[in-house]
Amino acid sequence: MLDETDLGSPLDRLGPDALAVLRRQASRVRLPAGAHAFHAGDPCSAYLWVREGRVRVQLVAESGREIVLYRVAPGESCVLTTSGLFAHEPYAAEGICETDVAALAIPVAAFRDLLAVSEPFRDLVLGDYARRIGDILMTMDGAASRHITERLAAVLLREAGEDGAVAMTHHQLAVELGSAREVVSRTLKILERRGLVTLSRGRITLCDRSALRGLGAV
Repeated sequence: MLDETDLGSPLDRLGPDALAVLRRQASRVRLPAGAHAFHAGDPCSAYLWVREGRVRVQLVAESGREIVLYRVAPGESCVLTTSGLFAHEPYAAEGICETDVAALAIPVAAFRDLLAVSEPFRDLVLGDYARRIGDILMTMDGAASRHITERLAAVLLREAGEDGAVAMTHHQLAVELGSAREVVSRTLKILERRGLVTLSRGRITLCDRSALRGLGAV
């Protein structure tokens, strides 16, 4: 049985009846970095609420290309899980733990009961669902309207450490951008020729953050 420390904000604000259901029926889930939280085609068997860590949700196209849809951070749920539970459909993409992950799993029956009787729980689920749909639409809009150079600059700035190093391979950047590895490698070479980054084996280092910000509009 769960206690108050397992719930945390915002679940701890749901009211006594909903909290009692969660304590009785929800369970703790822990997954190591690199593990699959779910695979495409898996049934949606529980509503997952991330407490710690980060899950990357990505689509694998028929060509084999991976496309990042969004990430689930602490205090968030997965929109594909919510959609699958609403529509009684399996997952259409895969979720991979980028770090060690701790989450709460709410069984399907308890999830539907809470939706029916708890307005705070319903508002929480639908609010998180709406925000995540908005994030996906913004990602799609950016992919459609921004040049690969601008999008790559934005990702490099976001992922760079204080020393300017980016701990991502060309393949990982391609997945992040929904592009081909060859396109990313070619674009990085252009940025290197312009003096904005330096490339070495397994390493990308930012040389001119100000210029990259101008490209990425961040």
